[in-house]
Amino acid sequence: MADEAHLRALLLQGLAGDDAAHRAFLTEAAGLLRAYFRNRLRGQAEDAEDLVQETLVALHTRRDTYDPNYPLTAWMYAIARYRLIDFLRRAKHRATAPLDGVEVGDIDPQFDASDAKRDVAVLLDKLPEKQRTAIRLVKLEDRSIKEAASQTGLSESDIKISIHRGLKTLMRLMGQEQTT
Repeated sequence: MADEAHLRALLLQGLAGDDAAHRAFLTEAAGLLRAYFRNRLRGQAEDAEDLVQETLVALHTRRDTYDPNYPLTAWMYAIARYRLIDFLRRAKHRATAPLDGVEVGDIDPQFDASDAKRDVAVLLDKLPEKQRTAIRLVKLEDRSIKEAASQTGLSESDIKISIHRGLKTLMRLMGQEQTT
């Protein structure tokens, strides 16, 4: 398991242009994030893995915002915590389905996601249509798997698989982006 100093060194090397170090950072961060989400979402392995992929995308797209004067794992887990909170809010929102249209919870004002959303939109355009649509509907528009399946005519399993594969493809595309 990676320690703080090792992870920090990999990220800083990646920020300096070392693509192999950046890939190693994402790989080692994935292990830590997987344990983080699985401990908090026991029995929801697919959701935990989706959150790992989402957090890795956020770490990649927001890597320039890391301040080397602060602990890396605190920054990394803060992003993971925001992803988890968003997931739980979406789950609660879906479970309660408010009739008055009022959202459950507020977006964290400290998190400016506009840059990340632009980066993700560019990467999403590179995905096959089925994966892009599944991710857009469920992850970006907060629709349920069932709603996405109904809208697209795909099965719920197909939507889940498309999201999982799409997120993995996004990670691969980010790795390729680093080497070009």
